[in-house]
Amino acid sequence: MADGLSVFLVEDETLIRMMMADMVEELGHHVAAEADNVRDASAFAMTAQYDLAILDINLKGLYVDPVADLIERRGKPFLFATGYGPELLPSLLRRRPILRKPISIDQLKAMIDSMFPEAVAKTPH
Repeated sequence: MADGLSVFLVEDETLIRMMMADMVEELGHHVAAEADNVRDASAFAMTAQYDLAILDINLKGLYVDPVADLIERRGKPFLFATGYGPELLPSLLRRRPILRKPISIDQLKAMIDSMFPEAVAKTPH
């Protein structure tokens, strides 16, 4: 994975999504797809080519668990990035990694490194 990971970002707040995309790219990975709602995220979850999905739990008042279910069916790894706690998730999804907002680049790097120890990522400046 010399070119880094392909990441699917699901976040309804545009500025947060842009900030996360910048962090992903600064770490040497790239954003393969982005969505800000459950409908678009569900379509990308099944069709986009990505190595990792980062999902906000609440998208414009709807919970992201249907999207997480689709990603899980494809056997793709994912994590949640949220200001909420895991108690909002169905019990089967609570075992997934969670990053609490606000997210730092160091936290994101540590999480990706723990999920993909073989991925070559850049150290943030």
